[in-house]
Amino acid sequence: MLQQTNMKRDVLLSNLEHQLEELANEMFQKNVEVLTDHEVYFCLLELVKRLMAVSGQISGEKKIYYISAEFLIGKLLSNNLINLGVYDELASILKSKGKDIARMEEIEPEPSLGNGGLGRLAACFLDSIATLGLPGEGIGLNYHYGLFKQVFKNKLQTAEKNDWIEERSWLTKTDVTFDVYFGKRKVTSRLYDIDVVGYGNDVNKLRLFDIESLDESIVKEGIDFDKDAIEKNLTLFLYPDDSDEAGNLLRIYQQYFMVCNAAQLILREMKEKKYDLRKLYNHAVIQINDTHPTMVIPELIRILVNEKAFTMDEAIEVVSKTCAYTNHTILAEALEKWPLKYLEKVVPQLVPIIKELDKRVKAKYKNPEVQIIDKDGRVHMAHIDIHYGFSVNGVAAIHTEILKDTELNDFYKIYPEKFNNKTNGITFRRWLLSCNRELAGYLSQVIGDGYKKDANELEKLLGYSDDQEVLDRLAEIKMNRKKELAAYVKVAEGVELNPDSIFDIQIKRLHEYKRQQMNALYIIHKYLEIKGGKKPSTPLTFIFGAKAAPAYIIAQDIIHLLLVLQDIINNDPEVSPYMTLLMVENYNVSYAEKLIPACDVSEQISLASKEASGTGNMKFMLNGAVTIGTSDGANVEINELVGDENIYVFGEKSEAVIEHYAKADYVSKDYYKKSPVIKEAVDFIVGKQALARGNKENLKRLYNELLNKDWFMTLLDLEEYIETKDRMFGDYENRQKWKKMMLANIAKAGFFSSDRTINEYNRDIWKLK
Repeated sequence: MLQQTNMKRDVLLSNLEHQLEELANEMFQKNVEVLTDHEVYFCLLELVKRLMAVSGQISGEKKIYYISAEFLIGKLLSNNLINLGVYDELASILKSKGKDIARMEEIEPEPSLGNGGLGRLAACFLDSIATLGLPGEGIGLNYHYGLFKQVFKNKLQTAEKNDWIEERSWLTKTDVTFDVYFGKRKVTSRLYDIDVVGYGNDVNKLRLFDIESLDESIVKEGIDFDKDAIEKNLTLFLYPDDSDEAGNLLRIYQQYFMVCNAAQLILREMKEKKYDLRKLYNHAVIQINDTHPTMVIPELIRILVNEKAFTMDEAIEVVSKTCAYTNHTILAEALEKWPLKYLEKVVPQLVPIIKELDKRVKAKYKNPEVQIIDKDGRVHMAHIDIHYGFSVNGVAAIHTEILKDTELNDFYKIYPEKFNNKTNGITFRRWLLSCNRELAGYLSQVIGDGYKKDANELEKLLGYSDDQEVLDRLAEIKMNRKKELAAYVKVAEGVELNPDSIFDIQIKRLHEYKRQQMNALYIIHKYLEIKGGKKPSTPLTFIFGAKAAPAYIIAQDIIHLLLVLQDIINNDPEVSPYMTLLMVENYNVSYAEKLIPACDVSEQISLASKEASGTGNMKFMLNGAVTIGTSDGANVEINELVGDENIYVFGEKSEAVIEHYAKADYVSKDYYKKSPVIKEAVDFIVGKQALARGNKENLKRLYNELLNKDWFMTLLDLEEYIETKDRMFGDYENRQKWKKMMLANIAKAGFFSSDRTINEYNRDIWKLK
């Protein structure tokens, strides 16, 4: 069978031009030369789907089921063509027919199935699982409008639905449906698949569940809709606004819908393969990606007890040997705690199981910090994962140590054998081969193609640290990406960027702990310096991209401040020749693919101890940017790899920050009072210029937050951040030194391949056969 499959694929691959022409005639009754770009895109879509359909399905005795609320997969056309090994050939075929493949790539809508690093990581992992030939599936939800489409109006973020699903898409509708019960309320699911092809390998699947009764018409103004109409709204949006009870309940509905379908799918496959459910853990491992899929544990126990004649002890033992948990956060508010009364409303059938699990924990451990249901009647989802899973992993070395030493220390004392670290990684197929083809091609010339399969081979580049031709070529490629970004931004945003300036970029979810507000205060400081006559030797361009959760008011205020500053700076004839600010609209994977290769300075400035890992830091590094960052998340490992001379580190260390929280001794106003530099920058937020262009309520609220709360200690590190960043910009003037730093960062990025991460997951946790 496999031989037949390979023969079919070889036949297709042997004559791509003929296949493309056949599709053009079949679908549009035209030759390729006269097709519109959209028609060419649809032909390419169909061609790739056929190539994947005749590729082998990766199989084995044991499979990883990676359950995640997010899969931020990005556009798939170029990535799939690269992984299938036909990108260059098809690009050449299209060029010969007067078509530019880059235009087809722009036409493709981006699947709106995730938000930030969590979802992008899940996408990278699926790519690596397939590339390594491991049997595995992602399981999630088919959100019709994703998070939301960000639109700026009056310098404020507004949210619109992000409609990405087209009649012809990567989604394949299957005949698999399941009934899902919320108490007595029943809905019917429908499974859609997206093929995930490995680099030079066969295919796995991303399984996305939708609801048959969904009604897109219930979405009215912006992203407002009836949150109570579960049968109509369940898969409309990722992370619906949870500022009220209805929003919280909807999130629980979504999470249970996801895991109930996942459980049924997994057990269905076990039955089809005639596996013994009492040995489920020999054939399936379920990776719980953050706490959103936690209810898969009680759900599987419920099914095994109620429908498969297991005793409670047997069911708990089997499930506990099957499920593993990845913790992605140190933020207490991000560790989900659902009021028991909410679960009783949504999933009453799970409540007896959860109470039983809690009862068993309380019988063994009197410490209230490790109990599942606390004294306030809240169910701690992570506690279920830790007690009733066999593995708990953090996602960067420092993150895992903080979990063991402080945040989850009570659990670590009980289960030291469960805890392990798996530092995150990124797929180089997308974040180098696809988004920076010129750099990838040049690296192949210099060090060979081996790095595409074994990213550690990038270290060979270190042998060229003193090769002027290589250093100059790397700088030239960076300049080419900057020019391309400037051309794109001029059309998309109407803002002129100077490619000869330093591109300083901070792109990530908008959150106070990531401290975009600290970067904004630096920009204010620099603006005032330029107004005072102190002009930078090389012009500066600051670029931000981020969405703020609709219910996160302060985050939206930070976006407002950035847009106000953009207006002030870019329209000031005294300052604009030396400094430009851009907040890009509707930041997503596609925008990241343009921004990251063009970056000079990578901003990774979260408060130490708060960022679990970060993966943007890895993508920037791989593309030759130099990091300015705190000793937080994977920045620590980047620092260890590249050495102190190739990174700019500032700020309090995590131990000191944790101590500040423990003692509650950080008072932002003290820093404001004792530093004229800090005071001047903070006061600017509510000064005449800002208020003349901005909204007083938003600006005043942010000002008060920084002055009276500043929970993520912006002002603690601000002066050192200013000093370090100024030194970094000064070092950029030494072009030879900077080129060597670029080379060192690229050469040392190999460790952060998601292939390495997945190999470690498999070696230590999954043990796939």
